[in-house]
Amino acid sequence: MITAPQSTPRAHAIERVRHDLKLRVLTVVRTEQLTAHMRRVTLAGGDLEGFVSPAHDDHVKLFFPAPGEQAPMLPVLGNGPNAIEYAEGARPIARNYTPRRYDAERRELEIDFVLHGDGPAATWAAQAKPGHTLGVGGPRGSMLVPLDFDWYVLVGDQTALPAIARRLEQLPATARAIAVIEIVEDGEQIAPECTAQLELHWVARNGSKGALLLDALRKITLPSDGDGYVWVATEHAQVLDLRRHFLAAGLPKQHLHVASYWKHGVEEHHERHDD
Repeated sequence: MITAPQSTPRAHAIERVRHDLKLRVLTVVRTEQLTAHMRRVTLAGGDLEGFVSPAHDDHVKLFFPAPGEQAPMLPVLGNGPNAIEYAEGARPIARNYTPRRYDAERRELEIDFVLHGDGPAATWAAQAKPGHTLGVGGPRGSMLVPLDFDWYVLVGDQTALPAIARRLEQLPATARAIAVIEIVEDGEQIAPECTAQLELHWVARNGSKGALLLDALRKITLPSDGDGYVWVATEHAQVLDLRRHFLAAGLPKQHLHVASYWKHGVEEHHERHDD
């Protein structure tokens, strides 16, 4: 059973910032098969001028070419702030993804794809080659969580691995981090770069059903001193139980971020559950 933090939390400046929305068409310059179920695609192009992604869990909207087409179909920017519009009967194929890494000097953007099923994103990523093109919109905004917490807990399935890896890279050596990551099967582990004091738990599904992340968390004890921040992202059916788990442990609601990155039976899904 996890232990509730005992100290009174300090004030931490968690800030939401907005970015000017821009639609970009980028070109694949290389790909890398990270594991059997995860592939990295590196995109480049002059349209990346001005691209920003300061938060580990930023997300961009990727626009994929329609079947039989080479170029992606993009919406158009509307009149309102950060507004996009779709032509009637011509809505592009789009999915939300986390920017894994952006190299401003080389103007290269890395996106890690989980190869699961035959959806448009996984299919495109599995077949992506240098010269292929992809549309990218955003990020529209970022949630900036400061690096002054004493400890951080990061929980998610394989779709959240890019965001978790980014956060672990950002944390200072003085912080403590606990990461609990559900993967499709053994062999999907990707060693993160992290200078913080890291306690890493891989939970391999290996065909099992059930709430594996919640089961794993029930065996982990949270630090009882200092201030902590918890970040959770996984499939929709699991997130509310995970949220209740941390609130029951006494974590302040403002220090908990929970999101569902996907939902069974839904083509495009991204939802926050912080209220």
